[in-house]
This record gives sequence, structure tokens and C-alpha cells, in this order.
Amino acid sequence: MFVLSAVENLLLLLRRSFKITIPSWFTSVPSDFGSASAGTMKVDEWCSLITVYIPIALVSLWGAGTSHPSDEVGTHLRAVLDHTMELVCAVYLTCAQTTTVERAHAYRSHIALYVGNLKKIYPNIALRPNHHAAFHIYDFLLLFGPAHSWWCFPFERLIEILQRLPVNDKTG
Repeated sequence: MFVLSAVENLLLLLRRSFKITIPSWFTSVPSDFGSASAGTMKVDEWCSLITVYIPIALVSLWGAGTSHPSDEVGTHLRAVLDHTMELVCAVYLTCAQTTTVERAHAYRSHIALYVGNLKKIYPNIALRPNHHAAFHIYDFLLLFGPAHSWWCFPFERLIEILQRLPVNDKTG
């Protein structure tokens, strides 16, 4: 089966993603995303990547009306796209500014489909503790409301500021 390598797919994704025009208030991702010089991405950059850039790029690569070397490859890539969109929907619902019981249920449905189909789409993947932990986000949405009110984003920013302080390699 002919399938583009992960590196070739990433390069195609990047080329397509950065032709997108977004509002100035929207968090972008580093233009050199994927390279060591880009540094570590922040939570809001990851959220932008998975909810906007990746879906647009993948739909343009693998969605309806795209051509592939064979029907088998096209069917596989469409299954990967549909699977990825389950994760995109789960992340979108988690990152929303408001939540409801219905949105929490929708999150649980999307994450269950995503995790449940991992072995089907990627037979050699090993499930990780994070896959299990993702199911608990449902409980947190019901108990604590929108994720932005309880996630660690403010602490991430503080750690970034602290890491930039000059200490001359000395503690204290």
C-alpha cells in the first residue's frame, strides 16, 4: 500500500495550513512549527492547531473530492480523517468557553469513538494512561464547568516567565 511518510504528510499539512487567513485576535501557531527552533508550543497554540489548522489541512488533503493512488489508500486516509475529527470535536468541546450537560455528553461520545477506534486505525499503537484519563474530562466538565476555568494555562505562563529569569546557573 502506498502511503505518504509521516514527514511528507507533515510538510504538506504545514504548507496548506499557513495559507489560512485568521483574525488577528486568534492564537496562531509558530510559522516554523515542527522544527526545533519553534520551541515548545503553548496550550492555546495546541488548541488552535487541533481545532483549526489540522482539520482544514487534513480535509483538503484527504476529504471528499481528493485523489489518491488507489481506492484502498483513499479509504484508509478517509478513515484516518474521520478518526482525527472525533478528537478535534472532543478538543473543541473541552476548550469551549461554556459547557452544558449535553456538551459534556457529546465530549464523552467523541472521545469514546476516538479511543475505541485507535487500535482499528493504528493496529500497532499501545494505549496510554492519557487515553484513560481523557474519559475523566467528562466528569470534570460536569463538576467544574468549562475547562478554561480549571486548566493549568495560567501556571504554564508563569513557568515560562520564571524559566526566562537569569539565574547564572545558581539556585536561591
